[in-house]
Amino acid sequence: MTAATGARLSPGIIGRLRLAAQGLLGPGFQSVPDAVRRMTAMQAQDLPSVLWAVGQRVPGSRGDDVRAALDRGEIVRSWPMRGTLHVLAPEDLKWMLAITSGRLIRGLAARHRELEISAADLDAAADTALQLVSGGAAASRTELFQALERAGQSTAGQRGIHLLGALCQRGLLVQGPLAGNQQLIVAFDDWITGSRTLDRSEGIAEWLLRYFRSHGPATERDFAWWSGLPLTETRAALAQVKDQLVELRHEGTSYWLSPETASLLDDGVPGRRTVLALPGFDEFLLGYADRSLVLPAEHADRIVPGGNGVFKKTIVAGGGVIGTWAGPAGRRGGGVVAEPFDAVNGLRPAAQKSFELQAAKYRRYLGAGTGS
Repeated sequence: MTAATGARLSPGIIGRLRLAAQGLLGPGFQSVPDAVRRMTAMQAQDLPSVLWAVGQRVPGSRGDDVRAALDRGEIVRSWPMRGTLHVLAPEDLKWMLAITSGRLIRGLAARHRELEISAADLDAAADTALQLVSGGAAASRTELFQALERAGQSTAGQRGIHLLGALCQRGLLVQGPLAGNQQLIVAFDDWITGSRTLDRSEGIAEWLLRYFRSHGPATERDFAWWSGLPLTETRAALAQVKDQLVELRHEGTSYWLSPETASLLDDGVPGRRTVLALPGFDEFLLGYADRSLVLPAEHADRIVPGGNGVFKKTIVAGGGVIGTWAGPAGRRGGGVVAEPFDAVNGLRPAAQKSFELQAAKYRRYLGAGTGS
């Protein structure tokens, strides 16, 4: 399926179409589980950031709503791809791991040798961990590491987190309910009792289709990077599902998206004046291999200072990133401060007013009221 090309697109329009696909324009998603399922997977190495990322997409939701969904197992947080934590629907985790875990484990082989983690060590660690948490029990990371130490498995340095990650990638453990700002470790099959089964080809095709529906307009290279899957398999999957997508061409590159998102082009894509306060690590920025359409290259270092891998909170206006913001991570309220790239002129009055509304939304989400 193909739509009009070239002249109808610009970086701003592509950015706003992505916002619409991600539930950040229009009515948003109906519930926390619906948002996570519709987004396919959301980057989640920073827990407060992903809680707000979900909250932004569910009108009227509070932080407690997202935390409760984790506590009830309606959404899960694990390492399904790229060796990076994501939240996703529980029924999707096992089949995604079946596709990605072999490649992930092979990619970590050299690091495991450095940490002296052998296949026998992983088997022994699995036995110890499952003895600790099977039967519906849960353990903190500290308790798990203590059990591993008692069983003769060192957790010093990064060895403990690599053992935990490998056991989660093998589908034996998963992170479960919250205890403060940490998640307890539980047995996968105790926590996730309903898993879908898809073969590799079918699974990659569904994964790619859902990615383009939730993140499009995006390219096949965006999906290959995001999922960590080979480009050859990505192209084979695209051939299976492209009749369910719309192709747009911009500067010689094909972008794929859902027909529903593409239909916004007919009457003018909304959001030209929309201002959003997004968390660090949000999918709007991190969900793509090429971020230059929405983040000017000259400002990239403002988002990830020194390339340290820590993404700051972003202000998005008209489909592009125009600055960063700072605000409280807890429940105490306090100031939410805009830090636009144009520090001399700052935000225009209308944009400043819109940002203040976003700040009030964030404070309500935290349960801190609307006062500054």
